[in-house]
Amino acid sequence: MEKDQNTKPKIKNSDQENLENSEPNLSKDLNEKKVLSSEEKNAELEDKLTRTFAEMENQRRRYEKEKDEAFEYGGFSFARESLNLIDNLERAKESLINDESLKGSKELKKTLDHLEIIHKDILSIFKKNSIESISSINKKLDPNLHQAMMEIEDDEKEPGTIIQEIQKGFTMKDRLLRPALVGVSKKSEKKENKNEKHEQNKEKMGNK
Repeated sequence: MEKDQNTKPKIKNSDQENLENSEPNLSKDLNEKKVLSSEEKNAELEDKLTRTFAEMENQRRRYEKEKDEAFEYGGFSFARESLNLIDNLERAKESLINDESLKGSKELKKTLDHLEIIHKDILSIFKKNSIESISSINKKLDPNLHQAMMEIEDDEKEPGTIIQEIQKGFTMKDRLLRPALVGVSKKSEKKENKNEKHEQNKEKMGNK
């Protein structure tokens, strides 16, 4: 007899039960993966939002700081350039004082008086804008405010004491516009040699 072509192979009961039991488990696994994926996406989104808000806050702070600095120090470059007025005025005074043909004349005294008035007016304007000169003479050298240009022998002063001001320095509020150029004291060579000999003699006496 010919086999019926439409006859389908029968599935054993045990196999069918296993297939039916696996379908709900597969569906459950897929649902759990979807839930975990959603939680991860939410966590990622929250992290991005947190980072965005933090960056916005940092930008706001930077803007506030820049705005404050612009208000406080907006004229910093202008102030530094303006110091040339003081320098040129002092050079003009020195030139007139050293001019032999003008010494002792009324014209010289009158001119110097006018220059002194201008000098005081400029310093007054500077002070109103928080620009002040640096105190130097008889002060200890401060690298933050002074720049030593030379050493001058002086046994009466402690080494490193400022005894000459070559160019006046200025600050604007808590910032240095330019350092003061100064000359500082040092012990004379004779004094140093004498001190060295004294120390050597002390060492010799101590070794005996």
